[in-house]
Amino acid sequence: MKKAVVSVINDLVTDQRVHKTCTTLHDMGFDVTLVGRRMRNSLPLADRVYSTFRMKLSVEKGVWFYFFFQWRLLFFLLKNKADVYVSNDLDTLWPNYLVSKWRKKPLVYDAHEIFTEVPELVNRKFKQNIWKRLEKKIFPKLKFVFTVNESIADWYENEYGIRPNVVRNIPRINSTSRQLTRKEVHLPENKKIILLQGAGINVHRGAEEAVEAMQFIDNAILLIIGSGDVVPQLKEMAEKEHLEGKIIFIDKLPPDELRLWTKLCDIGLTLDKDTNINYRFSLPNKIFDYIHAGIPALSSDLIEVKKIIETYNVGRVTPDHEPETIAMCLREMLSSPEFSLWKENAKKASHELNWEKEEEQIRKVYSQFL
Repeated sequence: MKKAVVSVINDLVTDQRVHKTCTTLHDMGFDVTLVGRRMRNSLPLADRVYSTFRMKLSVEKGVWFYFFFQWRLLFFLLKNKADVYVSNDLDTLWPNYLVSKWRKKPLVYDAHEIFTEVPELVNRKFKQNIWKRLEKKIFPKLKFVFTVNESIADWYENEYGIRPNVVRNIPRINSTSRQLTRKEVHLPENKKIILLQGAGINVHRGAEEAVEAMQFIDNAILLIIGSGDVVPQLKEMAEKEHLEGKIIFIDKLPPDELRLWTKLCDIGLTLDKDTNINYRFSLPNKIFDYIHAGIPALSSDLIEVKKIIETYNVGRVTPDHEPETIAMCLREMLSSPEFSLWKENAKKASHELNWEKEEEQIRKVYSQFL
């Protein structure tokens, strides 16, 4: 069997895109090893059809973390020979590029976002320039590149003259018959549930405004599932505004369990702001999670997300991020005669928007390595 080593910087638990890619490669006949890291608060990994390895580092953030991670990953790749190396995002690219050149093996790069334009870098020019120089040095030399939507593919093509293959981060068709009830997980059965989920609930993602909007909504709760930099602040806001009874916080869940919770909700939120290029062109996988759960979505006015909402008529787009506007949109959606239509359209859209169709691009590229 041909061996593929796939690298990520996260702890493997909630990265659905990488898990689906590794499963596709396994189904094609590759011997797959996925390497990432283990953090102090990492959840245990469920059984997978491919091998996994999580490196434990003494430092978990900051400059020293990136320094140690790069070298640990480099030594891991040197010890584990492969027929193809797969790098996910810029923070794993340098070690994979070096080893693939030394071993004269193909390298596949999957850009999940425009890494150099993330909010954590745009205001830190020194760090941003380091990553930009690295990307500028390596990206034009890459032959096999993927990314998550057409807008980001356009950006990379304009920047480097290489157009990535587009594979959106869309769930597989869910064949499980397992169901949850609200009673089982202690959610109110007599109120509407508005859901905000994500593994990166950070700044500029509309979470603060979603919490504030609950002041203007009755007979509903906001369910926030996931983790991120602003979650502690959201809890403080809820307490300060006396919204504890309207907002429920659940820590990050494994993807399979999260899907069951999503189905219990009435509306899903995806409210990223157009504060940087990366967010402007983003297509969060949560919009597809909502569609596969059969619930309408309220989204911000971003190019790729708006395209999905309007093409498949599965919800509404809020014109701005004012809490009163978000609340108005949610109230109108919950009482709209179109609500049942949005739900029905979501179910129909899931038959078109699924990993089984997206993975065809992956199979086309990787089949030449077998």
